[in-house]
Amino acid sequence: MTSSATADLGAAEEAGAGLGADLLAVVARLNRYATQRSQMQLPAAQARLLSTIDAHGEARICDLASVDHCSQPTMTTQVRRLEDAGLVARTVDPCDARAVRIRITPEGMRTLNRVRADRAAAIAPQLAKLESADRQALADAVVVLRRVLEDAAPAPRPGASR
Repeated sequence: MTSSATADLGAAEEAGAGLGADLLAVVARLNRYATQRSQMQLPAAQARLLSTIDAHGEARICDLASVDHCSQPTMTTQVRRLEDAGLVARTVDPCDARAVRIRITPEGMRTLNRVRADRAAAIAPQLAKLESADRQALADAVVVLRRVLEDAAPAPRPGASR
């Protein structure tokens, strides 16, 4: 590789790192904005856990704890709260009859969909103020971001190692 090509690659990596940092910061702020302005039907950690189970499918508690970067006892408490509310259920792990897997219930899906709708409604007034070209730019960006996530190396799926 020539020194010019190396410099171009370095500049592209720096620009990507800056864009990545900016993107993550803006998404985090947007998430906080939506959370602060919505009527959460359950705590944010429990909504996040329902969303994780929805995205990854049923999983063991230890795998959910790993995905959420928390301890197994913390995850057990969160799962118990969701289970008590009828939002998740325990099922026997087909690979190990001594273990259980956590799955989202139909009521859990309804609750998660309401949480998502409430959060979307919280930012709707801001989106409505945008020019149509800006709204289209955001819609296009969502398509690109989905593709980025689809093209990324998948994170280990909860329960896949078992």
